[in-house]
Amino acid sequence: MKLKTSALVTGALMGSAVMAAAECADPVKVGVLHSLSGTMAISETTLKDTMLLLIEEQNAKGGVLGCQIEAVVVDPASDWPLFAEKARELLTVHDVDVIFGNWTSVSRKSVLPVIEELNGLLFYPVQYEGEESSKNVFYTGAAPNQQAIPATDYFLEELGVEKFALLGTDYVYPRTTNNILESYLKSKGIAQEDIFVNYTPFGHSDWATIVADVVALGADGKQVGVISTINGDANIGFYKELAAAGISADDIPVVAFSVGEEELSGLDTSNLVGHLAAWNYFQSAESEANDAWVAAWKAKMGEDRVTNDPMEAHYIGFNMWVNAVEAAGSTEVDAVRSAMYGQEFPNLTGGTAVMLPNHHLAKPVLIGEITAEGQFDIVSQTSEVPGDAWTDFLPESAVLTSDWKDLGCGMYNTETKSCVQLTSNY
Repeated sequence: MKLKTSALVTGALMGSAVMAAAECADPVKVGVLHSLSGTMAISETTLKDTMLLLIEEQNAKGGVLGCQIEAVVVDPASDWPLFAEKARELLTVHDVDVIFGNWTSVSRKSVLPVIEELNGLLFYPVQYEGEESSKNVFYTGAAPNQQAIPATDYFLEELGVEKFALLGTDYVYPRTTNNILESYLKSKGIAQEDIFVNYTPFGHSDWATIVADVVALGADGKQVGVISTINGDANIGFYKELAAAGISADDIPVVAFSVGEEELSGLDTSNLVGHLAAWNYFQSAESEANDAWVAAWKAKMGEDRVTNDPMEAHYIGFNMWVNAVEAAGSTEVDAVRSAMYGQEFPNLTGGTAVMLPNHHLAKPVLIGEITAEGQFDIVSQTSEVPGDAWTDFLPESAVLTSDWKDLGCGMYNTETKSCVQLTSNY
């Protein structure tokens, strides 16, 4: 695959179909790095299935550069150090051309040094905390300004929330996101004493005390809202406890950043109607592209299988990667990276995703209310919002910008006009 550009050019000049066929003796390899067991399997298994369907569909179209695509699937088993080992295995043993994977930020940060050391390419499909920019990662999920900040605005402006409970799983994504949100809320006039922050371990199941603390926050009659960065199967216990305590969305609305259709499929949603989630896509989005994607997914996986936001991120990222490989005439990482800038591909909500020089997408922001059927009724949708690698709401980050295309820097200080070279010390 590394000699693909020159071989294809030579083959074209010679008019030799034999040479083109010989070049495809080894397929293009796509690594799939998602947990198929452990606490995150509830969310990540469906992303593995998504990649297999996308690859199958692309192979039916002729593959890429005339070659078929082979998926190499590994299971890091919700074990963060194992993610790094599996990434190294994909790049050095299986010699994959690209990796699509990870969910949690702690797993991504485990993988980053390996990807950068070996000059691999990772497409990361899940909303995250920002505050990072690697030349070896394309972040196709939401940055905070494409999810967390708009969701907070919705609470403030539409629901009149006056007190905030920031509940998260105890790792980097919730902690960093909540640091940003605390700063943002204070800039909006919310007092520190009106912000309750709590973190729990992965797989946490005893929510009675925490839910009671959230209820007590509203003892003075002020409207309380929960911003949830709870991840994985801990959500099951959290929502069950809300229901057991008789708390409805009218009493204390919850907006979740890690609960989508897949997570709801394992819950009794009858008591969750009206609670919210903020994403860049919902299955209920109305567009021809989404109708076709949902139909293809259900035809392959079964009528009971749902689609969700990180699936759309893989859908966009994979198709952009295919187009970039075709444009570059090669699967070489550096060539593909250069060809990614400015790539456009129709999203599933009726707009167009654009890859920016900071390795983030321009995406719409959607707020959805949970329905009794386990779907989301879209109550708010913006036009495409460009993703920010560095937030405006932390002083040390507000002066930073990322531009890998022209500046060749992911951490450019706009005040000193200099590039801070990031290391792999994540």
